[in-house]
Amino acid sequence: MKNSATSSAALGRYGLAALAGLLLSAGFAPWEVAGAAWAGPGLMLLCALGQRGGRAFRLGFVGGFVHFLSSLYWLLAMPFTWLGIPLAPALAWIALSAYCALYTGLWVWFCWKIFPPRESGGPEFSLVAQVDQFLSVAWLRRAGWAILCAAAWTALELARGRVLSGFPWNFLGATQYTLLPLIQIASITGVYGVSFMIVWFSVAVGGVMLILARRPSTPSIWGQAALPLLTLCWILAYGMTKSWGIPVPSREIKVALIQPSIPQTLIWDAKENAARFQQVLALSEKALATKPQLLLWPESAVPDLGLENEQAIQHLLASRPAWLIFSGDSAEPLPSGKNADFNSAFLVNPAGMAEAVYHKRRLVIFGEYVPLLRWLPFLKWLTPISDGFTPGERAVQFNLTNLSAKTSVLICFEDMFPQEARDHVEEDTDFLINLTNDGWFGQGPEQKQQAACALFRAVENGVPLVRCCNNGLTCWIDAQGRIREIERAGNSIYGPGFITPQIPLRELGPRSPTIYNRYGDWFGWSCCALCGLYLIPTLRRPGVAETT
Repeated sequence: MKNSATSSAALGRYGLAALAGLLLSAGFAPWEVAGAAWAGPGLMLLCALGQRGGRAFRLGFVGGFVHFLSSLYWLLAMPFTWLGIPLAPALAWIALSAYCALYTGLWVWFCWKIFPPRESGGPEFSLVAQVDQFLSVAWLRRAGWAILCAAAWTALELARGRVLSGFPWNFLGATQYTLLPLIQIASITGVYGVSFMIVWFSVAVGGVMLILARRPSTPSIWGQAALPLLTLCWILAYGMTKSWGIPVPSREIKVALIQPSIPQTLIWDAKENAARFQQVLALSEKALATKPQLLLWPESAVPDLGLENEQAIQHLLASRPAWLIFSGDSAEPLPSGKNADFNSAFLVNPAGMAEAVYHKRRLVIFGEYVPLLRWLPFLKWLTPISDGFTPGERAVQFNLTNLSAKTSVLICFEDMFPQEARDHVEEDTDFLINLTNDGWFGQGPEQKQQAACALFRAVENGVPLVRCCNNGLTCWIDAQGRIREIERAGNSIYGPGFITPQIPLRELGPRSPTIYNRYGDWFGWSCCALCGLYLIPTLRRPGVAETT
């Protein structure tokens, strides 16, 4: 009977961990229930109450695995099949979800590792006894522990955005992208500050709910939740003053954003190159009739940079002059005699001449390069690419000289990286541009997820972000994080079309940078340091018996 009860308790814990993962996913597109994200971390942690070591890690891993499987399922839409089976997309979906779940597993392990040690334990240590032991710790120590839990989550997000070239997709703070007063704190801390606040609040209030369930008459029951509540109120007050009362800009630039909505299968088909480029040119002709000053094409809009396409671009701009920024493949010779291939963005002046080029620095793993190919050559068969691209070395400012405007381009998912976007924003940068091709993933939630995460780059750096996409979400985002003028074909964000928004420019002269733009990821690195200081002493602590 004891073994049966033990097994049921273990299954119950894993079930709660899975529910916590689903709550985290509910905060992202397509569901976008922002409040669900505030419950997920606390539930994931409390389902491992009394567990340490491997069991705590496994519970966190299961919660994270369910979360990433349910939020990254759009990977299955990649049009890369084997005998009609999306084998490689399925393997990528499972492998990437498992990799990201390692971070939630480490988080749960760390949080219970640093929790004040219990006085008794062992296989017979019941769940009720575990709850009582949790409640026996002074509320002030539990309050400090909640802060450390939030710092650990933040530190692990920082790590996930950097390890193995980084995968900063769906940081927890991005679930709050529609709550403008809350997300303004990102101008100080980056998106990591929003993630920190959610986890801190979730863990602290989760502890209070546990107390209410077990000992509703406990004095000072809200003590450990008071500090996160007060901090949240301050953040909202700060955000309200920052996001309201935006002054009317004295200068603007009219930009035409082309969304051709070309399926990825056609992009890979060389026989369709001419037809799909004509589609881009036809949409551009209509957009140029509105007399924009800058024309943008998304990633993969130009099949190649051959003479015929260069002449077509010059002919397009000859009748209706405008600056043009587009993305395409380029190559530069190496000393070895071979060429280095780049995914590049080009600035073309109204006369049709190229003035600047930027080489993409953040390459998509298995999409633009294959890691460890020298040692694991079979990996090449799991991806549609051949040799892959070479990463660029530096950010580049595109100077639209006759307009007294400067911009910088982020290609593909570079707008997901806080530190990458920051490198592109200087004191005289007017706005950021993202050229991306979301046609890889059909018509699913990936487009909205990327836009929600990218929105924070505008808030962090205090500049607008203009997004030009192949099939959604083409729009522009102001410096406070409002999504403006989405391109729609009827009721769909995925169809072909264009928009011509007016983008505000800075007052002439250098702009006052945000704290995040000036100091970068100071908040995230501080969380790393804080966790390290607390983890090192606990590693010397004698082990304790695990419980079910």
